[in-house]
Amino acid sequence: MIPVRCFTCGKVISDEWDEYKERIKQEEPGKVLDELGIRRYCCRRMLLTHAELIDEIAPYE
Repeated sequence: MIPVRCFTCGKVISDEWDEYKERIKQEEPGKVLDELGIRRYCCRRMLLTHAELIDEIAPYE
């Protein structure tokens, strides 16, 4: 699960996650982030380094 807000600046980033995830399959991540309006390096870090682990954790709950 992507965090709702950037840990550093507090900008809402979770609403961009689904589009970002789909578009990086065809385009470069940097270009996608620019087009989505994610310009701060702290917010870019949140999307670039996120790893989806919910599918691996869910069976153990």
